[in-house]
Amino acid sequence: MTLHIAFDNSYAALPAQFYTRMPPTPVRAPGLVKVNAGLAAELGIDAEALASDAGVAMLAGNAVPEGADPLAQVYAGHQFGGWSPQLGDGRAILLGEVRDRDGKRRDIQLKGSGPTPYSRMGDGRAWLGPVIREYVVSEAMHALGIPTTRALAAVTTGETVLREAPFPGAVLTRVAASHIRVGTFQYFAARQDIAALQALADHAIARHHPRAEGALGLLDAVIDAQARLVARWMGVGFIHGVMNTDNTTISGETIDYGPCAFMDSYHPETVYSSIDQFGRYAFNRQPDILVWNLAQLATALLPLMGEDREAAIEAATASVHRFPEMFRAEWLAVFRAKIGLASAEDGDADLIHRLLDLMAQNQADFTNTFRALGTPAARDQFTDPTAFDGWETKWQARLARDGGDAASLMAQSNPAVIPRNHRVEEAIQAALSEDFAPFGRLMSVLSTPYSFAEGDTDLTKPPTEQGVVRQTFCGT
Repeated sequence: MTLHIAFDNSYAALPAQFYTRMPPTPVRAPGLVKVNAGLAAELGIDAEALASDAGVAMLAGNAVPEGADPLAQVYAGHQFGGWSPQLGDGRAILLGEVRDRDGKRRDIQLKGSGPTPYSRMGDGRAWLGPVIREYVVSEAMHALGIPTTRALAAVTTGETVLREAPFPGAVLTRVAASHIRVGTFQYFAARQDIAALQALADHAIARHHPRAEGALGLLDAVIDAQARLVARWMGVGFIHGVMNTDNTTISGETIDYGPCAFMDSYHPETVYSSIDQFGRYAFNRQPDILVWNLAQLATALLPLMGEDREAAIEAATASVHRFPEMFRAEWLAVFRAKIGLASAEDGDADLIHRLLDLMAQNQADFTNTFRALGTPAARDQFTDPTAFDGWETKWQARLARDGGDAASLMAQSNPAVIPRNHRVEEAIQAALSEDFAPFGRLMSVLSTPYSFAEGDTDLTKPPTEQGVVRQTFCGT
């Protein structure tokens, strides 16, 4: 069976300073874990051919398919607030781009494909755990309707990767609208390479925001996309964990699922990431950090906003200052739907915040509380169920004024099942023993997160006290 991928590469046509052309590094003994047949079909790729020996060789980096133009992208970024003038794809190779069945351009990238000039003393590899985590969480986010990179395939390498212990190596094939980041713009702005900055802006506008007019229009479009994205993260209790500027996309997709997590018990200051020691990227700080990241994009784009620098600063500042109100509107839209409101009243934000406050005070499970609203099970989520009663009375009065189909709206807005941390860890631990059944089951159930079969009820339950995952880890 012949594997054919109709590559149509545009990033590789940008100037040479945007990347280093290089192939992935071959591995010893590639083995298939999973091919995402649905995504392959979207990309016009034969899933059976992708799962063949030739396909697995390509997915592992042992063979470069015809039409690919492999490269490692360069970018910079602020990491936990500290400036790094050169980062880049330290363990990833962009094979090329394809047009999907809707005509949209999509990157195909191998993650864990070996060292590059941007590896910064790293080995350029990934181990199986983070590959399983990113596959599960990115596909779950897609099923939840949240813009995200996606997982086309996962393979093992037959090699060992050393982290805190020896682990089996793996490669994830990631698909994205692009891998252009805020940090990509920062890289060229810091070098005062205005020609490259302009070429990048033109490319990003044509590729992602064709209605944008100039650099200021691009900034506004990215602000809009990121406001919608992070509001939707908040609506499912998602914590990214590493919202550095190099992990903030121009497309408005979620990218780089490192120490990410979904909350069990709700608390606004929840942090899971082992590397976020001071809570910079805690759940409730994500909108604030996004404003900071967007301000860095605005700064990088200033040289393209005309010769009057003061006027450019004023215009860019005004754009960034739009974000809080824009985010608030997006957040309200998300959470109104979660409590079944189709209309808007001035007191809705207070009603939602009061529920969240009660949830935090009573250790209520984020996902299950919203899913149970309107049923007796909602009270059971609270350590003091009577604390919920007063809020429920006010909520029912608000629903009566709304007059919409609250039950239907809530069923469509509140997932029944999410990739809970302890379940993801169980799938990883099983995979380390070459048992991929828990991984496969998770993928099946998470593909329809707003409904589940009776036999899958266990996946909707929060962990026991002994099973709570308190820290998640980056794969590098």
